Amino acid sequence: MAQVLEFKLPDLGEGLTEAEIVRWLVEVGDVVAVDQPVVEVETAKAMVEVPCPYGGVVTARFGEEGTELPVGSPLITVAVGAPVADGSTDGSAAKSEGSGNVLVGYGTSEAPARRRRVRPGQGAPVASPAPNGQAAVREVVEGPVPVISPLVRRLARENGLDLRELTGSGPDGLILRADVENALRSAAAQDKVAEPAPTAPQTSAPAPEGIRVPLKGIRGAVADKLSRSRREIPDATCWVDADATELMRARTAMNAAGGPKISLLALLARICTAALARFPELNSTVDMAAREVVQFDHVHIGFAAQTERGLVVPVVRDAHARDAESLTAEFARLTEAARTGGLTPGELTGGTFTLNNYGVFGVDGSTPIINHPEAAMLGVGRIIPKPWVHEGELAVRQVVQLSLTFDHRVCDGGTAGGFLRYVADCVEQPAVLLRTL
Repeated sequence: MAQVLEFKLPDLGEGLTEAEIVRWLVEVGDVVAVDQPVVEVETAKAMVEVPCPYGGVVTARFGEEGTELPVGSPLITVAVGAPVADGSTDGSAAKSEGSGNVLVGYGTSEAPARRRRVRPGQGAPVASPAPNGQAAVREVVEGPVPVISPLVRRLARENGLDLRELTGSGPDGLILRADVENALRSAAAQDKVAEPAPTAPQTSAPAPEGIRVPLKGIRGAVADKLSRSRREIPDATCWVDADATELMRARTAMNAAGGPKISLLALLARICTAALARFPELNSTVDMAAREVVQFDHVHIGFAAQTERGLVVPVVRDAHARDAESLTAEFARLTEAARTGGLTPGELTGGTFTLNNYGVFGVDGSTPIINHPEAAMLGVGRIIPKPWVHEGELAVRQVVQLSLTFDHRVCDGGTAGGFLRYVADCVEQPAVLLRTL
């Protein structure tokens, strides 16, 4: 006889208390194996596939796509030992106690089985129980729609917009969030024009029009973190222009020598680790409860990455122990994971210093908000040809603006200025780094 087991939304780690259902990966009646992913959820830090520790037949799902569930609430129920299509008993159901693995946001250790997907033409949508007792029908879109982000799909669905009628502005026609928002604005403008003129003067001002975007998920987490940083950290910013011509030449020479290519971001990170070794006050955090400044003996560098889901800050662990080639590879891996929404909560936390290359947006300078609870952030503007006095003569050189935003509680301006000046010296004369190797 089958035993029905309830699988609750597990603790996803890093102090997260709720998650939003983005996409169900199984239907009611599907057979699942132990540790097979059954649902994709979005936390305030990352998109995570949640595996089920039980093997058997799915008998119920709780929550529709877009629903936010607290940790510990029911997610699905599984009939362990239930007969499958051929009349036999699912062998994976023998483990009535589940896999025994502990979920902390990374999935369980056993390799997940391939999940079944609903394809166009393979039957009608399947209804499954919802918390309010009504049937929740999973949306099946006929034909391929070039949309990657589940958030874009949900925004269109909530506003009654057919994605098949849109032309995406992204690579290969990818439909972006901006495309959906532009379509909604156009529709709102057309509706406004079509409205008949009022027959009587209005007695009160109309409510402002616009699209309301909930502050939740990554956007909500960013809002909370930046607000806390502004409330708690007395930050200050200093900046300097630097001649980056020799740094760019050094990178060109390194990449001409063969082997893996070295990124500019990796060279800047290498400069930062050398500077933090000389000015460790900036590789720290403030513990106000104990009224102490905690200086770290390791450097975990976070770097700002703009994605379709919002701004995220992946962290390169032990950056001080990596060479330029290793840093390049890790930056590339984390950037790709950020772009596809595959970063784990552990890859988005634990940073001790942030490197912000806002020059990729074509701007020269910025005064960024410190990534709480860190104590400093180095900003790098675009590198462009400018007139510059070089060796006593006016010349055209590759110039960059560097800015340092720091927590004034951990150090004074002299330390911050010394750090920034050392970084600028390494940018202008990369050979300065040889003294730290």
